[in-house]
Amino acid sequence: MDKDIYILAIESSCDETAAAVVKNGREVLSNVIYSQIDIHTLFGGVVPEIASRKHIEKINPVISRALSDSGMTLSEMDAVAVTYGPGLVGPLLVGVAEAKALAYAAGKPLVPVHHIEGHICANYVENKDLEPPFLCMVVSGGHTHLVMVNDYADYTILGRTRDDAAGEAFDKVARAIGLGYPGGPKIDKAAREGDPRAIEFPRGHVRESDLDFSFSGVKSAVLNYLNDCHMKGIEVNTTDVAASFQASIVEVIVEHTMLAARETGARKIALAGGVASNTALRTAMEEACAHHGYSFYKPSPLLCTDNAAMIGAAGYYDFINGIRAGLDLNAVPNLKLGER
Repeated sequence: MDKDIYILAIESSCDETAAAVVKNGREVLSNVIYSQIDIHTLFGGVVPEIASRKHIEKINPVISRALSDSGMTLSEMDAVAVTYGPGLVGPLLVGVAEAKALAYAAGKPLVPVHHIEGHICANYVENKDLEPPFLCMVVSGGHTHLVMVNDYADYTILGRTRDDAAGEAFDKVARAIGLGYPGGPKIDKAAREGDPRAIEFPRGHVRESDLDFSFSGVKSAVLNYLNDCHMKGIEVNTTDVAASFQASIVEVIVEHTMLAARETGARKIALAGGVASNTALRTAMEEACAHHGYSFYKPSPLLCTDNAAMIGAAGYYDFINGIRAGLDLNAVPNLKLGER
């Protein structure tokens, strides 16, 4: 495009209220995030009704701050982009309603963005040279997807979890070994002090599909191990459990990603999603890519977690591809990647 395109982006799919201004899909002019993590930690996980109420309370101040930090106004935006799925329906509805109101009041196009597409596009923000096609491993609390990014806004899912997502397994195991919520960062931290070879937990594979994932088995194996130790009066080494469990998850993710790269001929591999901030996974993926001669891309940890900059990046490419929504746009909590 001849002119610069500015996107005001809104993200509220779970427990972060976020807004950003993104220029041309790659340059972040502002990225404001209000996290509710301290509130939901009290309950051991996200409470959707509480999350929705907090989004209502914080969304206007967050958007005002994002515009102020960018030094721009709503009238200078070319479009308003918003996450409309997947996610928690209450939180999603807050962001969608806000985006529709702003788009209508300012006379701006409304761009609907898939949350997982946003995570993939987070890679564009700090990797200016990254262009499709490439293979992306999306690892989050609700999703574990191997995605072939054929082009901007054009995706093919090669593999997905058949049961628990990786992030979900992290949360459940963290709770079981007494680390609490949020599980992912706490497992990551504890694992650094443990021995990943101390306990042999299973590596989950799906017989019918080499690229699909299954993490319920390793989660159950950890719970069985803890129960067995309890019944026998054996003291549990929390850090060893965390490290061994994490090693099982990371090994499978990396193995499947390398297999997908061989099968597709992809030479560029990216990580995305909240679990992509896991230090062991980032290190293992980088080493595997270097060993096989693949280029490796990953967002910084801030851009791995839910944020609006990634929605602005995805929204830009959707916008230039002509994707628009009317004022009848609704939240779609179970939205599949590639659906509109």
